[in-house]
Amino acid sequence: MARRILARDTIRRRTIEDMKKLGVYKKEYRDIIDVYVDAIDDYQIARKEFESNGRQLETETAAGGTKKSGSVSAIENLRKDILQYSDRLCLNPKTSKEQEADKKTKSSLADVLSKFDSDD
Repeated sequence: MARRILARDTIRRRTIEDMKKLGVYKKEYRDIIDVYVDAIDDYQIARKEFESNGRQLETETAAGGTKKSGSVSAIENLRKDILQYSDRLCLNPKTSKEQEADKKTKSSLADVLSKFDSDD
């Protein structure tokens, strides 16, 4: 089954919607959101190319050996980039858990500090 490639505007809209739902969206992030959208768009194109070329994992070298195909290398690098940008934009479970822990820590600290203020 062929993968459907999402339009860049759809990726951008979904990214912003997700960030708003998570409470991490700021309009100042638009440049990094654009880079993230570019990476996802490039990833989709690389996957489509990989699949249309018969999912070739390796290619032969001039010396007679084999090496990872260019498509596979591109896909791996784009996955790493997407993961890094999703960290920066707080769009993955790792950063969501970190944010929750930060909120709990700040909340606990605020509770302790508020007790000192009420003793005056």
